[in-house]
Amino acid sequence: MTPPPARRRRSGANGAAPAHNLPRRGAVRRAQAITTYGVGSLIAVDHESFVISGLDGADEHWRLDEAPRIHERRLARILNVEHFRLPPASDEHSKDGIRVRRFPLMHSCPECNELRRHRDFNPPPGRSVCGTCEADLVPSRFVIACEAGHLDEFPYWHWVHRATGRGATTAGQCGGTLRLRTSGRSSSLRSILVSCSCGVPEVSMEGSFRRSALKDLGLRCRGTRPWLGTSVPAESCSHTPRTLQRGSSAVWQPVLKSALSIPPWSDGRADPLAPYWSRLRELSDRSDVEMCLKVLFGDECPVSVDEVMELLAAEQEEDTTGDEERSFDHHYRALRNKEYERLRAGNDERERSRDEQFICETPLGDPTALDDIGVTGPMLVKKLREVRALKAFTRLADPDSASETNEAVLSSMPLNWLPAMEVRGEGVFLRLAEDRLDDWENITAVARRAKRIRTAHRRMMEQRASDPTKVQPSPATPRMVLLHTLAHVLINEWSLDAGYPAAALRERLYADEEMAGLLVYTATSDSAGSLGGLVAQGEPERLAGTIRSAIRRASWCSADPLCIESEASGTGGTNLAACHACVMLPETSCEHNNVLLDRALLVGTPEDPDLGFFANILGH
Repeated sequence: MTPPPARRRRSGANGAAPAHNLPRRGAVRRAQAITTYGVGSLIAVDHESFVISGLDGADEHWRLDEAPRIHERRLARILNVEHFRLPPASDEHSKDGIRVRRFPLMHSCPECNELRRHRDFNPPPGRSVCGTCEADLVPSRFVIACEAGHLDEFPYWHWVHRATGRGATTAGQCGGTLRLRTSGRSSSLRSILVSCSCGVPEVSMEGSFRRSALKDLGLRCRGTRPWLGTSVPAESCSHTPRTLQRGSSAVWQPVLKSALSIPPWSDGRADPLAPYWSRLRELSDRSDVEMCLKVLFGDECPVSVDEVMELLAAEQEEDTTGDEERSFDHHYRALRNKEYERLRAGNDERERSRDEQFICETPLGDPTALDDIGVTGPMLVKKLREVRALKAFTRLADPDSASETNEAVLSSMPLNWLPAMEVRGEGVFLRLAEDRLDDWENITAVARRAKRIRTAHRRMMEQRASDPTKVQPSPATPRMVLLHTLAHVLINEWSLDAGYPAAALRERLYADEEMAGLLVYTATSDSAGSLGGLVAQGEPERLAGTIRSAIRRASWCSADPLCIESEASGTGGTNLAACHACVMLPETSCEHNNVLLDRALLVGTPEDPDLGFFANILGH
């Protein structure tokens, strides 16, 4: 984990003390508070380590001028919240920020080698140094976590006393002092040595990362959640924790959910109604809606009755049969279905107000330039707004591979809001020709390759889920893998041809029985995400040239023939012909953490060239 820059302690307005007089520790960008250093994650600041605190009380201490509310009704409805909040800024003028707690508490002194809790070193107030040696204390390199999201200290006492056969309930009762030192012979775990002054033999940390290492000690997860504070009781947990490096990416993975702002919600006029939607949804008669608005706003209602009725009708249409018992995944797919419909239909700029946040128009060029490629319906998304919300987080497992029961909560009490960020940018939307796609999907070899990916993905999800029977079906259909891989090669091509860093572009896939499209759009809020050149790539003639070039580039990989002939690659074998030398992207650009990819479905294989959907481009 790369630590943010150190910061001096700042004063408040006019030289006054900062709000709540809390000490400052580093700085992070707002987007990082969603994607990298969100609630429950560990952050290193200089030689100290902290866990980002939960959201309990954040609604009060986050100032509205620094952490404004964000409204996106479609996303808020399926996440069961009223609104979103942008995390507070961390600039020199901010009055408050994101709260943190010291974690792990176990520290070692590099001078005297003692290993104990931070407070037991008697450090001076505001400093993290050994009270005896005056040396900077070093936070424990190791923590333990379980699949349910719990986080705890590494059990050093049990580890060093494991040969004595003492039970897990006798921790610390030997009366000795733990010490940690490095032999210096190598950088491996074997060189990290833990001892106790009670006289037990010194042991190394070798073997502590084995999956069953803590189970062999008779330890179970204690259900601790340090990000929620000491006043929140631990949960009952049946998992066996695993040892992790403090800076490992497996310690914290965000569960992000996003939505595009599309009409009739994309002009911002419905935002003042956000606190009252639960009440308005219960009304169906126009006169009742009119009366409710009069009670809420008097004679100065910001939205007309006709507009409210249109919004209610749009929301009911997206509810899909009105069945509230359906799974979250079902409602999230319904959200994507509406986006797909709107991207196909377009939203002409000339017919909208200046406040419109979604402009999608048909290219002016000749669409027949794409006919022989198998791509159709390109649309120029000249303006879009995406809201990404941090719903929860996972540990040890990728969010796509975890069931919702393994998602760790952001607060101890239910909240009517979630932290989120908004991205405004542009993009290109395209679809695959349905008739050609149907014929290609019926090829036996195509179905067989997709089945191999789907089986591996399903197996990985079942292994990581607490209840394998509740795992959702894998989305790895032939068209999904094809669209996913095509999006990756397009992003790679545009990063070379249009001047965008690959990390500044992002994919959004629309793949099921009724959809076969993809959207590539600017994914960052900095200057690299708003250069203005991506829309121009969507004109049919230029898009045709880009696809031809991308497919030719994807037909060869520097790792071939190993890559194209691979029987399984990626995490758990969830990729086939795909590696970092050909189609993989920065993880911020990919919706599926660089899994469910197969270059052979684009270009074919040496043994079966016709396997590729775009094989005709290569002259096979």
